[in-house]
Amino acid sequence: MTTATTPGQGPLSGVRVVELAGIGPGPFAAMLLADLGADVVRVDRPDGPGLGIDPARDVTNRNKRSVVVDLKASDGPARVLDLAERADVLIEGYRPGVAERLGVGPADCHARNPRLVYGRMTGWGQDGPLADRAGHDASYIAVTGTLGMIGRPGEPPALPANLLGDYAGGSLYLVVGVLAALHHARATGTGQVVDAAIVDGTAHLSAMIHGMLAAGAWQDRRAANLLDGGCPYYGTYETADGEYMAVGALEPRFYAEFLRLLGLDGLAGAHHDPARWPELRERIAARFKSGTRDDWTARFEGTDACVAPVLSLREAPHHPHLAARATFTEHDGLVQPAPAPRFSATPTRVRTGPALPGTGAQDVARDWDLPEATA
Repeated sequence: MTTATTPGQGPLSGVRVVELAGIGPGPFAAMLLADLGADVVRVDRPDGPGLGIDPARDVTNRNKRSVVVDLKASDGPARVLDLAERADVLIEGYRPGVAERLGVGPADCHARNPRLVYGRMTGWGQDGPLADRAGHDASYIAVTGTLGMIGRPGEPPALPANLLGDYAGGSLYLVVGVLAALHHARATGTGQVVDAAIVDGTAHLSAMIHGMLAAGAWQDRRAANLLDGGCPYYGTYETADGEYMAVGALEPRFYAEFLRLLGLDGLAGAHHDPARWPELRERIAARFKSGTRDDWTARFEGTDACVAPVLSLREAPHHPHLAARATFTEHDGLVQPAPAPRFSATPTRVRTGPALPGTGAQDVARDWDLPEATA
């Protein structure tokens, strides 16, 4: 085990991670490892960040340090390999074969550090007919069947930002894979390559739905099912002020409480009868339109009806429950989601703001005992 460089700052304190700069799921995965206490060194490019926003506001680079390396320069690959030699984990998000051509592929790194966990983050994966093609979140989730599940019938599928593919199917699966491989490396002394593909992870997320489909409990079309907006007691409704409420009153007792608080009668058995769903949806919609979002939020407060206001990004940090739990935090004036999950013995926090390109070079050289040329 390497010497701890972030003592008392999360369960991964002492784990060293090299992140080859990219955009999207790779930086988020590295942020999650950093939030958990790992010492993450981001290797930035000389031409600056790829996201196109002010680096000081790029929350995905919090809790990290940055060095700038030109991998196309004569000494670039050697500088990265010096870091890889001292690391537990390396993460890259290039197209297949690019890291090898740059001289920092798995074979190059494992020659210097056989224990290294080499994490690869791509959309299509390291092999297959589309492996070397460009793509983005929308194209990856489209072919997995998951995008086609989202939205209203007769309308285009609704894009869930890039949360489903990049971050759920990509970043989180990369982190799970890296941590599993790290456990294996510490038990055996042997590292390995983790091939995290967004298409694989996103498909994996739909496992329960595929089971329901096979059992005849899911229709392969949008808004025709229990959990996709097809049923009227699991969905969203507009309020009088143009805002929305979210309803998830699935179980009978929650449904009964929902109807009572909404002030609707004669619908007790409607949730079991799809033929009555149009009537049920119409009456629920009309009722919600009779009051504002704040009115309904107050009405359902403290109940088990499973109803909540649909908040904007700027509103969410002020929700009483999230505020009480400090689900969001502020660091140097930047409001952002707090690290998750939570740990009883090794609590995490936002230790530093977004790492500005190159600003950690001297500290990293000292802490990682790098050759002078690498610094």
